[in-house]
Amino acid sequence: MNRPFKIVTEAAQSFSFSRRATMLGLGQGAVGLVLAGRMAWLSVAENQHYKLLSESNRVNMTLIPPRRGWIVDRHGAPIADNRTDFRVDIIPDRLEHKEQTLSLLSHLLALTADDLDRIQTDLKRAAGFQPVQVEQNLDWERFAAVSVRIPEMPGVAPTRGFARNYPLGAAVAHLVGYVGAASAEQYEKEKNPLLVTPGFKLGKDGLEKTLEDRLRGKPGAKRIEVTARGKLVRELATRPDIPGQTVRLTIDAGLQEYAARRLGPNSGSVVVLDTLTGDMLAMVSMPAYDPNSFSQGIGRMEWKMLSEDDHVPLMNKVLQGLYPPGSTVKPMHGLALLQNGVDPDRTVFCGGVLQVGRGRFHCWKRGGHGAINMHRAIPQSCDIYFYQMARELGYDRFAPTARQMGLGAQYDLPFVSQYYGTVPDSAWKEKKYGKPWTVADSINASIGQGYLLVNPMQLAVMAARLSSGREIVPRILLDQPHRPAASLNLDPEHIRVIREAMWSVVNHGGTGGGARMYVDGVDMAGKTGTAQVRRITMADRRAGRTGNASFPFKLRDHALFVGFAPADNPRYACSVVIEHGGHLITNQDAPQTAADVMTYMFDRDLAMKRLLAAEETWGGDIATRMAAKRAAFMAAQNAPVPPPPEDVDSARSNVVEAAATTDRTAAPNAAAEGSPEDGE
Repeated sequence: MNRPFKIVTEAAQSFSFSRRATMLGLGQGAVGLVLAGRMAWLSVAENQHYKLLSESNRVNMTLIPPRRGWIVDRHGAPIADNRTDFRVDIIPDRLEHKEQTLSLLSHLLALTADDLDRIQTDLKRAAGFQPVQVEQNLDWERFAAVSVRIPEMPGVAPTRGFARNYPLGAAVAHLVGYVGAASAEQYEKEKNPLLVTPGFKLGKDGLEKTLEDRLRGKPGAKRIEVTARGKLVRELATRPDIPGQTVRLTIDAGLQEYAARRLGPNSGSVVVLDTLTGDMLAMVSMPAYDPNSFSQGIGRMEWKMLSEDDHVPLMNKVLQGLYPPGSTVKPMHGLALLQNGVDPDRTVFCGGVLQVGRGRFHCWKRGGHGAINMHRAIPQSCDIYFYQMARELGYDRFAPTARQMGLGAQYDLPFVSQYYGTVPDSAWKEKKYGKPWTVADSINASIGQGYLLVNPMQLAVMAARLSSGREIVPRILLDQPHRPAASLNLDPEHIRVIREAMWSVVNHGGTGGGARMYVDGVDMAGKTGTAQVRRITMADRRAGRTGNASFPFKLRDHALFVGFAPADNPRYACSVVIEHGGHLITNQDAPQTAADVMTYMFDRDLAMKRLLAAEETWGGDIATRMAAKRAAFMAAQNAPVPPPPEDVDSARSNVVEAAATTDRTAAPNAAAEGSPEDGE
């Protein structure tokens, strides 16, 4: 069907054109309004945002790591402070010619092969944004030599700032810990740009880690005007950093260093407490690492040496070491007997052995002590006396007093890891092993063997509570006024009996004569102890292996001592544990170590005289011996040494856990051999 032909007139064309022009104009107007509105929005509402973006293109801002707060002792002496540090870092994502740059840095900074291996390893592990330390603690000449060659080494960042410093070195390693660069995992968790700022380090262990929030401070900022190509135009205003808080400890830095040195080449610990307030005056675990070395970035050789050392320098033995307390618990067990109505004058016959069923339990003195009561049993450390009492009463009557004296307790201390030990009883054994408590279990526990395990801090608390009758709780932060500890409401007559017996241990023919202080007007009261690591078998006896000298280091007995002074008016209490010491060397034994440490509190000149004489026989002070040991270790390495683990903090914990687990259990039937007090 054909459509009718439409005639287009001039008027129709004019109308159509006008309508289209109007619509086009409206569209253009709408677009113009949108553009005008957008321009108004950008210039008014978004003004600040784009101004900041523009400023960021013109100005580079770099965070300035805050200075860490100091850690000081009770007298204000620095334990951890800061010093000016010239350092050189590499920013991996800005590094262009790695081998050429490392070669030039090696020449300018005199880097060793071990240093270069560490840097290569860190570069492989680091994220692009994470700075890798090349060297720190530089002198001005080497720092300036790098600074003038910066155009030749893209990615190299010389920095002037502050570094952590530990004036006492290894003597405070397990007390304060150390600082180190943040790991990639820590950055991913916090997303804090400060963590990847060159030169910034955070606490990795000890008080440095647990008090990080107080010690860190707030970063500053450095602003630099640059061109579009990143060239420096001028430096702008700098916002200063705000240092962290100063933390004051109860520790006496002089005593801390003395006790660390006095432990000599031993593997062991010393704790000294104030018997009025519970203030920790010294908390020493040796051997130890140098926290200055850890904070600078540990090398391959040093990590291998520390992690393989059978003295476990990575372990804080005060809080992580667990030991059978041996005869050091006999005064406490004497108190338990008094609390259960036992007359201290009651006599028990010690013939050297006690027959219980088919088992024979020996006294350390093979010939026996004859008729003996509590007044003599504690000074002479008679095992048969305590065997007989435990046989009659059962250890369930002893355990409450052990807990009252602080054993098995968890103390609120700012440290990452503590092991709390065990105060066993029948309910504990039934729950843990599903077996009934036996007479043999009571006999073993009565002389501090078997299932009974403690750490050195608990031993010091026990000594402090026995000496004062107060509920001493150890503290290390001096952020509150001194307050005397609450009373334990013990019978004063019971305390008198125990204190007199402990005085006799040291000063009246007891087993602890080596702990005499020889300070006018000051006597120490205490108790020796020997903790067996393994039972001496009949095969050992037939082979003549009965003394500690016959066994390798790890199989020797631990030597222990707890005490307080002055004996007549106690003010300080201590514990000393010498791992695998075996009472073999007199001036390295626990009683004499305790005597010298306590002497320092009353006559420092005499104490130092004794120490210097002893160090001459040990090969010098701590730093000298550590340097000699490192040199000998490095000389003995023939094969290539693997790099240290990426997360040293975690790997260190694994080493500690393995060592602690190995030594947690004593010889299960140690009482069958008696408590070996010979040599004390």
